[in-house]
Amino acid sequence: MAKIQDFNQRFGYLCLSIVINSAGNALAISTNLGSAVWTASAVNLSKWVNIPLGTTLFLYGVIVTIANQLMIGSFDRRRFVSNLLYTVPFSYLVQFSQWIFDSLGVPTYNFWLRLILDMIGLFCVAMAVSMYARANLIMHPNDDLAYIIRFKYISGSAVTSQWLSYIPPVIISALAYFFTGKIYAIGFGTAFALIFQGEMMKWSDTHAFPKLKHHVDL
Repeated sequence: MAKIQDFNQRFGYLCLSIVINSAGNALAISTNLGSAVWTASAVNLSKWVNIPLGTTLFLYGVIVTIANQLMIGSFDRRRFVSNLLYTVPFSYLVQFSQWIFDSLGVPTYNFWLRLILDMIGLFCVAMAVSMYARANLIMHPNDDLAYIIRFKYISGSAVTSQWLSYIPPVIISALAYFFTGKIYAIGFGTAFALIFQGEMMKWSDTHAFPKLKHHVDL
């Protein structure tokens, strides 16, 4: 009975985190002041290869899912499937949520309001990542990469693992700029996420839904 209750709690937080994560990323994109590092990279890749953002996010997720298996060093079927299960709804929820925020006129708001909304969106992203990392049922492959680094390679440091996991999207954004001469979704919010997302996750681990504990499987 206790295991069933524990699973139900974790599953509920997982579903909530997917909604929060998608909305937070979409809000940051809609403000045009810079989004989270991985999302900004996907936006630039989308513009570079000229395919929809939702599809780009999905393909991104598939590639990182494969990379995660290589990082683990053996095939983890549960992790492989769970990464893909998270990627599908998240990718297209971001695209849909951005359409909602754009329709509400967020890109036309004054600078200071957009700045506040950008930080709120990025905080929501960090909180959502903390939530589904703790639930550890299914996880977005990008964040699972940081999770693997955090608990397999560097003894649990949320901040350091986030910095290390940002290396691939930073490289991709740089390549997109090199080949197109343009940069998208990168600005204040991207720098804010680079500097503070690890700390916001660390804070969320103990302050946002504190009854949800880490279920580490590495």
